[in-house]
Amino acid sequence: MSYNGTHYHGWQVQPNAVTVQATLNKALSVLLKSPTDSMGAGRTDTGVHAVQMVAHFDTKVSFDTEQMPYKLNAFLPKDIAVNAIKNVHKEAHARFDATSRSYIYKITTSKDVFEHDKRHCFTRPLDVNLMNKASRILMGYKDFECFSRMHSDVKTFLCQISHAQWTQTENHLEFKITANRFLRNMVRAIVGTMLDVGISKTSLDEFKNIIESKDRSNAGASAPAKGLYLTEILYPNSIYLDD
Repeated sequence: MSYNGTHYHGWQVQPNAVTVQATLNKALSVLLKSPTDSMGAGRTDTGVHAVQMVAHFDTKVSFDTEQMPYKLNAFLPKDIAVNAIKNVHKEAHARFDATSRSYIYKITTSKDVFEHDKRHCFTRPLDVNLMNKASRILMGYKDFECFSRMHSDVKTFLCQISHAQWTQTENHLEFKITANRFLRNMVRAIVGTMLDVGISKTSLDEFKNIIESKDRSNAGASAPAKGLYLTEILYPNSIYLDD
């Protein structure tokens, strides 16, 4: 599924807040005529978008997997779309079976009236070469407590980053990062800290020291949510049932 997160308080169900998961659960429950809860591959924060989010749900109700997306999309608001449904083994889990996740953070380097709600506008001159050097430094580490939301209840801050790179085309700048898992607020904290590197506020040695400090207060401010997109989640083929 895909969604524009602008008008949602993130993915996860919350009391007294409109979320993507709650909206999907309601549509599933209506169509299946049975209370149905979905489980997402992860949690996106308020205002964060998803080009590809994956969720699983369990049901004893039989339905056509090819037709169900059309029916769901008729019930869902215009900023949430279900693209496909596949049968999986009953033990399959959207979160725990994912082997990698990818995000893209989008920046516009000049005021853009058409992209202001889709990209972070950052007009100060940036040294993209320095930012890519910081990306290579990033990939040399595994403990990213310094980029995790403080007082997080996770058991480990270890993540295996397999790709991290900045690319620029005219007035658009994008950061793509892939890892086996991400911590809460991790990508936005990394981007905010790398922007400090790009304007020479933070040196490459200081960037290393921030990571090694394991202290969130040493890293830069989190970049705004509107520029962040969850773009891809991969799974082993073994979770799928044969068509």
